[in-house]
Amino acid sequence: MLYMVVERFIAGPGPVYARAEAQGRMLPDGVRYVDSWIADDSRYETCFQLMESEDAGLLQAWMDRWSDLIEFTVHPLIDSAEVKRRLAAPGQ
Repeated sequence: MLYMVVERFIAGPGPVYARAEAQGRMLPDGVRYVDSWIADDSRYETCFQLMESEDAGLLQAWMDRWSDLIEFTVHPLIDSAEVKRRLAAPGQ
């Protein structure tokens, strides 16, 4: 499953980038980083990361490793074809 993870850097981007440089992304096996984007607002403290995992618990384990520096909001994603299928299902 894909997840859009919205990160707000609690103390700005400096500590986050310093840890990432020293320790990497610290992803557990079973979590894959796809891509990321930073809000272009001059503070650079909001990041949007596309992540993939079949186990939401592993995604949570990754977030726990960063929770002292980042507040997370997670949005599970489905594609447009899945939405169309669900809307066409009986009872919708």
